[in-house]
Amino acid sequence: MGAMAALLVVEDDDSVRAFVRRALERAGHTVHEAEDGAEALEMLRGEAGEVDLVLSDIQMPVMDGIALALNLARERPDLPIMLMTGYAHQRERAHGLEEIVLDVVEKPFTLAEITARVNAALEQLAARG
Repeated sequence: MGAMAALLVVEDDDSVRAFVRRALERAGHTVHEAEDGAEALEMLRGEAGEVDLVLSDIQMPVMDGIALALNLARERPDLPIMLMTGYAHQRERAHGLEEIVLDVVEKPFTLAEITARVNAALEQLAARG
C-alpha cells in the first residue's frame, strides 16, 4: 500500500479523535492530535512540524477547520488538509479551498472508510511528487 505518513488529527470530540487515531495508527501511520485549529497551528509551528497531512473536523470551537485551512494556505501552502464534517451544508464552506483541501469526508464514517480516504489522499500527494 502507500507509504506511511505522519498525520495531525484535529477534532474537538475526544471519542471521534480517538476513533480516527486508532484507525490511522492501525494502518501504520504516526498520529498527532489537536483539539482545535489554534492548537493545531501551534503544534505545526513546533513539535509536529513534520506532518504530511492534516485531517481536521470543520465544526470546532476557537478555530474551525475552514479557518485552519485558510491559515495553512498562508503559512504552510505545501501542507495539504482533509476536512471531516457531520453537516452536509458545511461542504460548501470548503469551496475555493480546493488548492489545499484534498477531500471532505462526511461523518459518520467507518474505520475502513477513513483509512481508505486518507490513504487515497496520500497516494494522490505521492503522485504529485
